Amino acid sequence: MAKMYYESDAPITALQGKTVAIVGYGSQGHAHAQNLRDSGIQVKIAELPNTANYKLAVEHGFQPTTIAEAVKGAALIIITLPDEIQSKVYEAEIKPNLTSGQTLGFCHGFNIHFGYIKPANNINVVMIAPKGPGHLVRSEYEKGGGVPCLIAVYQDADKNAKNVALAWANGIGGARAGIIETTFKEETETDLFGEQVVLCGGLTALIKAGFETLVEAGYQPEIAYFECMHEVKLIVDLMYQGGMSYMRYSISNTAEYGDLTRGPRIVTDQTKAEMKKILGEITSGAFAKEWVDEYKGGMKNFNALYQKDYDCKLETVGRTLRKMMKWIKAKEV
Repeated sequence: MAKMYYESDAPITALQGKTVAIVGYGSQGHAHAQNLRDSGIQVKIAELPNTANYKLAVEHGFQPTTIAEAVKGAALIIITLPDEIQSKVYEAEIKPNLTSGQTLGFCHGFNIHFGYIKPANNINVVMIAPKGPGHLVRSEYEKGGGVPCLIAVYQDADKNAKNVALAWANGIGGARAGIIETTFKEETETDLFGEQVVLCGGLTALIKAGFETLVEAGYQPEIAYFECMHEVKLIVDLMYQGGMSYMRYSISNTAEYGDLTRGPRIVTDQTKAEMKKILGEITSGAFAKEWVDEYKGGMKNFNALYQKDYDCKLETVGRTLRKMMKWIKAKEV
């Protein structure tokens, strides 16, 4: 069983009277900044001027500055930038301004685990990874609760790294829900696997294939959309609340029988073999290199694949149907 920490195990005193610098005021950045400030911690924000995130930080009562100014004297520097730009920003603007005993904090282990960022031995390196998006980290904190977090220590230069990380998790509300101990390796590899095989890649491919199968068989695209896309949320919400058992308890006997007997025909041993292959690409670093090279090359393949799906029939039908559903507050990009 994983080791768990709660508020009594994570005193915020390790950060009291000290400054936390947050590099990037995006999804996670804004939540960590506001929650830490509300927990009594001095917070500095580093963000690019004249950007939407800079303006949002100002609206939230911060005075964003340069990375060099934010890092100077900070006990903890939390990097919340996208994975693909972290190493470039680290080498150019963070690394030259670090001093012995400071702590680098990450919300995802990608760049540390795969070696794109290599901090000096006199720097602590820790991770607090909330298991939810930034808006949820913020809203749960405001309600008096928190989102469960993962904690990992990669480098403990001054023998205080874990205390700093626990204080960070406490300050954003994570200790109220529970902090689960892991490693940079485990968090990074399982996170990438979940995204690619189940949560994003697997789910979207399944939805598209189901939709296309119905449309190709002559069924109306609108009906296929409701069955293969729209109702996914209803099922996922049930599993979110009580796992597969509660979902099966909540649906009809007909649906449950179809689930139990037909599901294994869709996700077969061959599918699982491909999952293992994808996991191997992750653990070997092949996927990380592929993604970094894709970014450095201008993301031509990325953009082409994105545009292809953006223009597909499933999406065009969905954009029309969502206009009918005022209750879902449709968000189109």
